[in-house]
Amino acid sequence: MFKKVLVANRGEIAVRVIRSLKEMGIKTVAIYSTADRDSLHVQLADEAVCVGGPQPTASYLNLKNILAAAVGTGAQAIHPGYGFLSESAEFAQMCTKCGLTFIGPNAETIDQMGNKEHARQLMIKNHVPVTPGSQGFITSVTQAEKIAAKVGYPVLLKAAAGGGGKGIRQVSKPEEMANALASAQAEAKTDFGDDRMYLEKVMQNVKHIEVQVFRDKFGQTVYFPERDCSLQRNKQKVLEESPCNVITERERAKLGKIAVQAAEAAGYFNTGTIEFLMDQDHNFYFMEMNTRIQVEHTVTEMVTGVDLVKAQIKVAAGEKLPFTQEDLKIKGHAIECRINAEDPANNFMPSVGDIDFLYLPIGNPGMRIDTALYQGEKISPFYDSMIAKIVAFGQNRTEAIEKMKRLLNEMVIRGINTNQDFHSAILSDPDFVKGLFTNTYLEKEFLPKWRSRSNGETISA
Repeated sequence: MFKKVLVANRGEIAVRVIRSLKEMGIKTVAIYSTADRDSLHVQLADEAVCVGGPQPTASYLNLKNILAAAVGTGAQAIHPGYGFLSESAEFAQMCTKCGLTFIGPNAETIDQMGNKEHARQLMIKNHVPVTPGSQGFITSVTQAEKIAAKVGYPVLLKAAAGGGGKGIRQVSKPEEMANALASAQAEAKTDFGDDRMYLEKVMQNVKHIEVQVFRDKFGQTVYFPERDCSLQRNKQKVLEESPCNVITERERAKLGKIAVQAAEAAGYFNTGTIEFLMDQDHNFYFMEMNTRIQVEHTVTEMVTGVDLVKAQIKVAAGEKLPFTQEDLKIKGHAIECRINAEDPANNFMPSVGDIDFLYLPIGNPGMRIDTALYQGEKISPFYDSMIAKIVAFGQNRTEAIEKMKRLLNEMVIRGINTNQDFHSAILSDPDFVKGLFTNTYLEKEFLPKWRSRSNGETISA
């Protein structure tokens, strides 16, 4: 087992990883930018190294400085968290060259699955169902129009190297294709340095379902109960839950089998997430694979009782999976709300400032808050707006919803704007309570109703 691990991230995920490492008796090294000098993850770690200025490119994306910090402190491994360098094949490869263990899959797998079209073709080759679309990269507007005509509009143009909703454009008719392709390619080039695109049919009225998979060096592969991540705004997840309340045990087993098939086709190692679309007939279609721990891993932990980060570390150290498929039973229902420093009433504009008062209402069983917040902390404009994840676990979905409503109602964060009230409104929405929502519900149906209510109009439930 490792004696010392560097955590190459910041905020709540760095805090979460550091805590698990400490519980395992492993020394921790934090990295930080000059803007994060007083951050909680820095205070919790056994050692901390400044790796650059406040801009992410100067610090949390600075490969050489991070690797120098790991080698200089005697760390044996690096946990990348999510975001930043967590899906960088170059970083994983450089870790290996420096004699460090990258806690995640190998560089070749990251590279293969990080290119969405390469991953898509691998799945097709291995008989994993995928959404209808292109067979390779889009090289011209004419080609894109021909494929779109074959599979049917609307379609999505997607960056092969994309993620986080970037480099994606929906095209509803042929005359929109040229501008959409040029715009998506420009954004992809800026954000990922790669403007290669592929095309998929827009699946109407579907759920966005994902499955956590885990594989060790001994060839044992398991899947976890699915997560429903259908509530999204601008391709960004807002609220997640596990399990999906409309999937049966038989369908869950079928989905898990497909997920394991996909992971083994990729020669996967450690943990990752396979994302699917589920249509109205409950057919599952592979979308992509995220080669890292996910923001929403918390709900999986709550419904199974497994610490995924500890399992990551054990498997990376060469141990066998500490659980079998039979161990991964659903023990209840969990919901996660992403708390962002933003103003929903002002088009979700980011909010910055000092936290002048903070109250986190934990205490009862089944309530969890993952955050790096503390009273007096400064929320800067340099990083992602997510400042906390609150998770509620109940014996059933109704109990989980009620617990989450209490958490949101009692939590106090003053000094900045947050999306707490927006989440409370979602949880009280009749269609959410019934589970009657798809991946377009939040933007097309809920938001218009919510904005009308916010403007003082009376809307019937």
